[in-house]
Amino acid sequence: MVSLSECLIVAALLFGLGIAGIILNRKNMIVLLMSVELILLAVNTNFIAFSYFLGNFTGQIFVFFVLTVAAAEAAIGLAILVVLYRKRHTIEVQNLDALRG
Repeated sequence: MVSLSECLIVAALLFGLGIAGIILNRKNMIVLLMSVELILLAVNTNFIAFSYFLGNFTGQIFVFFVLTVAAAEAAIGLAILVVLYRKRHTIEVQNLDALRG
């Protein structure tokens, strides 16, 4: 049986990897999106762990809403990246600082 502290340690490691990915890599937009997804996965792990150990299903239901937002964010983010790559032939963040409509 997995304890609550072990679940929270895994979530903290996922959150730390996500933050490290955002801080250390500021060039590639895809890695930034993946780091945001890791942070959301850490939050979902916390929701499920507390929901399971407290015997309340509210956290598990809330995870579905977070997953829906994460899927929409990934789809829209990748669509924007495809358009930017077609226009500018790069997805480096430094080259995307001047966005105009």
